[in-house]
Amino acid sequence: MKKSGSFPLIVVTGLSGAGKSTALNVFEDLHFFCVDGLPASMLPRMVELFQGMDKAHRGLALGMDLRQLDFVEEWDSATAQLADMGMKPQVVFLETRQDTLLTRYATTRRLHPLETNALGLEQALDTERQLMAPIRESADLVVDTTGYSIHDLRRIIQEKWTDLEAPSSCMRVHLLTFGFKYGVPIDADLVFDLRFLPNPYFDPALRNLSGKDTQVSHYVLESEVGRAFQKRFVDFFCYLLPLYATEGRYRVTVALGCTGGRHRSVATGELLYKVLKDSGYAVTMEHRHCELG
Repeated sequence: MKKSGSFPLIVVTGLSGAGKSTALNVFEDLHFFCVDGLPASMLPRMVELFQGMDKAHRGLALGMDLRQLDFVEEWDSATAQLADMGMKPQVVFLETRQDTLLTRYATTRRLHPLETNALGLEQALDTERQLMAPIRESADLVVDTTGYSIHDLRRIIQEKWTDLEAPSSCMRVHLLTFGFKYGVPIDADLVFDLRFLPNPYFDPALRNLSGKDTQVSHYVLESEVGRAFQKRFVDFFCYLLPLYATEGRYRVTVALGCTGGRHRSVATGELLYKVLKDSGYAVTMEHRHCELG
């Protein structure tokens, strides 16, 4: 029999239409026992039942959202009961830009859980964002699925799983590289424009490489400007992140941008990833536009 706290407990939640069913399918492929549409009040009982199951499953992943209209009200009580059992769920919160959600609902022709004769779709989406804001703020992982295909979302969840495996007491840092010509990510807490660094794109020998390659990283970060920048940049984060942790923040998403999201942002992101990983942070990396830039 599994003991309390001896298995991963994942709650997949977020905005309706943001891809929770797809995310649960990913966890199912990772050998989790998955249940969708579970009322928050049943969360502790579900954990108790899972503890008595066979050991064929890696952990428990539950889909929970406003399909149960009292979800938000019951969430605090359910997590408090779990704490008494020695369990803390790791929360994956999925969200999507408003216009994308409107398009998805128009395509599927399904009703939003909060939609009524008196409350239209757009108003229902706005209300849901407001109701879910406290859960989003405390989530272990926030994923913006705007522009993602099913395959993209599957890849991102699988890549970010290592973040969820890290100790829950760690400060979690998600590094996101992007290209400004594709738009600034809306899920970032901090955004840095790296277009002042030397640009390998104009060197024919480097153009088809990426910031993951040593030649590009050296070109960007070992120039006179690059060396001065990387020292100040690393020092800044070593100073900043403990201050966030002191204020109770345990998750921050840092977006690093250059023109195409292939060279300068990726090289800088790889550098920062290594430094933070070596410093004991739970850090993950997403190169959002590397293959497009």
